Amino acid sequence: MTSDSPLALLALHAVRITGFADTPALARRYGLDAAETKETLLDAEARGWVEHTAFADAEGWSLTEAGRAENERQLAAELERAGGAGEVRDVHREFLPLNALLLRACTDWQLRPAAGDRLAVNDHSDPAWDARILYELAGIDRALGPLIDRLGSVLTRFRGYDTRFTAALVRVRDGEVAWVDRTDVDSCHRVWFELHEDLIATLGIDRHAAA
Repeated sequence: MTSDSPLALLALHAVRITGFADTPALARRYGLDAAETKETLLDAEARGWVEHTAFADAEGWSLTEAGRAENERQLAAELERAGGAGEVRDVHREFLPLNALLLRACTDWQLRPAAGDRLAVNDHSDPAWDARILYELAGIDRALGPLIDRLGSVLTRFRGYDTRFTAALVRVRDGEVAWVDRTDVDSCHRVWFELHEDLIATLGIDRHAAA
């Protein structure tokens, strides 16, 4: 039976997996009430777990080191209560080969080596080159669904990564090439990055060790 996460955990965890975002964006991440999310984040700020900063036209929340530790403590306790640690670890192991494929696909989307310049920017003028990458992304998309189904059967908050990835891929096929790797939209890469961060935070492991 899947377990639902409490508001306090979801608000703090949304900061963790997004890295930096304003209150409305954090509330939308898990379908939370914006006012309740703000109050929860203010409480977390008072505890030293998050900090709010503003610069230029951007403002938002980020985790402190204490907040990162608290987030991982909460996640570990939640996972123990749900009794699904083994399943999440198994999914993470199956995720890693897909992660390598995704990173390679994103690199190939950005770069297309040419004679005398192996770091030439991909200008998307070669349909065959881009088609190959889209084929690889489609394979990743198909493999992702069953993994998210398994994660979602343990913890509800894992649901939705597969549909977000699929939605981004649809936009790419419609000609919006930035939806492969842009970081300021819900692109394939952004969704994947959040899922990776979600897995390693939940399991309490280091991202570099999990790469």
